[in-house]
Amino acid sequence: MLISALRLTGFSSAKGANQIYETPVSTVKNPAQTATRISRPQIHQERPRHVAQSPTRRTQTPDPGLIRVFMPAETPKRLRLRRAARLSQQRDFARVRRLGQQLALGCLIANWHLLPDGAAPRLGVVTSRRIGGAVVRSRARRLLRESFRQHQNEFTQPVELVLVARNSIAGKNFAQVEKDFLAALQRAGLFK
Repeated sequence: MLISALRLTGFSSAKGANQIYETPVSTVKNPAQTATRISRPQIHQERPRHVAQSPTRRTQTPDPGLIRVFMPAETPKRLRLRRAARLSQQRDFARVRRLGQQLALGCLIANWHLLPDGAAPRLGVVTSRRIGGAVVRSRARRLLRESFRQHQNEFTQPVELVLVARNSIAGKNFAQVEKDFLAALQRAGLFK
């Protein structure tokens, strides 16, 4: 059993107040001490096996119903949408709207302005509050950006593209948004 004892000291601090210290004091004389247990590493321990588990050393026979698919020797280039590939300033959006062309189809409106050869395609996304709350607008932006990201290397010529989400985008999945994206850009003649 432990009792806390308060000890007041006569020393004063710089502010002139007495300092109080708490010290644990045991009321049991010579308590019994238990031996310290130190565990040893178990080097050769294995996980218990399930009763129905097959032996690990046996080779598996291929299933005759499966079709073997060979992967290409080279992996496809990783598609990224860097910050430099995004339109972010209001003047960029205004320039595309003023100088470019427009097409509305499905759940989006596409505004584009052709760039000179050698430039990288750039994307801007507009979602208004009429679409829905912040969660719905953020999802719409992500879906439109992902559609652009996956098809950014298929343009016939580099473009600055502004996609405006329409009210019908709310509740659509990626496949539906991508379908509208591809249809709009093929009708505009921007894809190969």
